[in-house]
Amino acid sequence: MEKASHLSVIVDLSPTQWHLSAQTSNQYPLSIETFLSQLLAFLNAHIASKHENSLVVFGALPGKSVLLYSSTELLSDDVPSLDANSYLPFKLVDSTVVQRIMNEFDAIGELEEEPSCALVGAVTKALCYINRITHPSSTTAGVAEDPSIVHDPRILILSVSPDLSSSYIPIMNAIFSAQKLKVTIDVCKVYGPDTVFLQQAAHLTNGSYIYLERRDALLQYLIMSFLSPTSIRKILAVPKQDKIDFRAACFCHKNIVDIGFVCSVCLSIFCQPLPVCSTCRTKFPINTLKRLNAARPILTPANSRIGLPLANLNNAASPRPTSTPPNGMSSLR
Repeated sequence: MEKASHLSVIVDLSPTQWHLSAQTSNQYPLSIETFLSQLLAFLNAHIASKHENSLVVFGALPGKSVLLYSSTELLSDDVPSLDANSYLPFKLVDSTVVQRIMNEFDAIGELEEEPSCALVGAVTKALCYINRITHPSSTTAGVAEDPSIVHDPRILILSVSPDLSSSYIPIMNAIFSAQKLKVTIDVCKVYGPDTVFLQQAAHLTNGSYIYLERRDALLQYLIMSFLSPTSIRKILAVPKQDKIDFRAACFCHKNIVDIGFVCSVCLSIFCQPLPVCSTCRTKFPINTLKRLNAARPILTPANSRIGLPLANLNNAASPRPTSTPPNGMSSLR
């Protein structure tokens, strides 16, 4: 029998980015209202696929992340009124998600400078939620297996904001946690440029990363690519990303780098050789630093973003591409 499937949806709710997305100067403008109507249809399709399926929706807002809807717990006492032309689970999802999003937008008000969206916080909350529902309490030990217990949890991120280089370490920690929990992370880039970190999140968790070329066909993308659970995707031709950007962010300036230098003790990444590692305080030989500075290649369009290796700060060898990196060296490839 097909097992129940859990879906955690993370919606990027940056007011600035959604305002830009709705501009008529775009080839395919998409407003937040149109986006929500298509998203709710997708959420209803997930609930209708199997009675035991569970759903949770998180919102990544400027400076905070909130829980918008959960199928396992009632977030408010306001139950929508019933009518003969509506199905209660569908109406409950629609009314709860829309109402809470509108309440959060009203609470934001007008800001002089909009903080970055707490996307990593939303991912962390989704992982904590999945960990709680996939590991039932010890009091249920020895009881027959409940078909509603989730076996293939997954996270779908709907992103409109660009990469935030300062979130590199938190997002990588979230990716490692998802791998340990066997959680698939799917990413749908609705608006804006490709995100390096979310590409890596989808690739490392065997998920799908899709950049919308036709935003007016959002619902078709969602249903065809992200509706099926991971157990069924093995027999489906689910779209995969052709190229993956494996660049990292340096620990010193939080910038995404093409070529970096790695501390051989704690594996911290720096955009330039440093005499002392700012993370573990390891001191490096002066002669090595001089040689690495002299051997630093000048980036050109031909060699940028191709995954050149990261040089070891304790190794005097100059950074150069090798098929088998020497001890202490790692590569962006």
